[in-house]
Amino acid sequence: MNIVFFGSSQFAVPCLQALLISKHKITGVVTQPDRKKGRGLHVEGTPVKMLASEVGLQVYQPAKINTAEAAKLLKELKPDIFVIVAYGHILSPEILSIPSIISINAHASLLPEFRGAAPINWAIIKGKKKTGITIIQVNELMDAGAIILQEAMDIRESDTVVSMEGKLSMLAASLLIRAIDTIERKNFTLTLQDEAKVTSAPKIEKQVGHINWEKSAQEIHCLIRGCFGWPGAFTYIRGTFLKIYGAEDITLSGYQGTGKPGEIVEVSKDGIIVATGKGELIIKEMQPGGKRIMKAAEFIAGHRLRVGNIFE
Repeated sequence: MNIVFFGSSQFAVPCLQALLISKHKITGVVTQPDRKKGRGLHVEGTPVKMLASEVGLQVYQPAKINTAEAAKLLKELKPDIFVIVAYGHILSPEILSIPSIISINAHASLLPEFRGAAPINWAIIKGKKKTGITIIQVNELMDAGAIILQEAMDIRESDTVVSMEGKLSMLAASLLIRAIDTIERKNFTLTLQDEAKVTSAPKIEKQVGHINWEKSAQEIHCLIRGCFGWPGAFTYIRGTFLKIYGAEDITLSGYQGTGKPGEIVEVSKDGIIVATGKGELIIKEMQPGGKRIMKAAEFIAGHRLRVGNIFE
């Protein structure tokens, strides 16, 4: 079958790789325009563009996808299926009607849970033990189409948004091929999502990462893992901005602290133990503003932290 692939981020790359080694034909790849990135503001293409260009696929980068010009171009590719994975734009009904068979999307949640731009982040932040990939028929609403296939995956206590993105992207690739094969055989069903069970996963803004020490150690630990990388879970100590990268909820370890939320109750080479609204958290890795990530012992030595200091 002829497939036009829409994707932009690294998450979409394994799906494109899987299609490249499948029996299906990719007649074009649509991705977002090149943008300036990094401190040097060098112009870079998306990860999907980089792969597509390497293997000689035709790449299209319209600034706006829902236009008559884009529709004309896409019709010329004669697609049977649109495959959309982490593309970054909602397609109009007119664009979605172009394929002769269907438009499908691989979404990184167990829909109808966590519709939106950041499903992996929010699944971890909310303390979910499972997430997964859902292949849906795309409609004009955000992640609201009928379900074709769905598969769950465990979220481990050690997982961050970065590790889960890697694992889920591989699951998405395998599930996507299964879905396309069933579509080709006309052996698939469309199951409507239960609107009563919908939850949202909006784009992660910087302030989401601001730690509220009144919350439990478990909730804060989930926030750290769910905001890993961007925006990073952050706090302040004596006016110093601090991102927390490595931490552990030690509430169940038998430690019995008496500090108030945000108070340092123990300082050692192993880490900084902080009281929370419920339980204690040990911080093992951190990054002061403008500096590199460092172990707790190194940060302690340079900032002379003491028991009784308060994280703001």
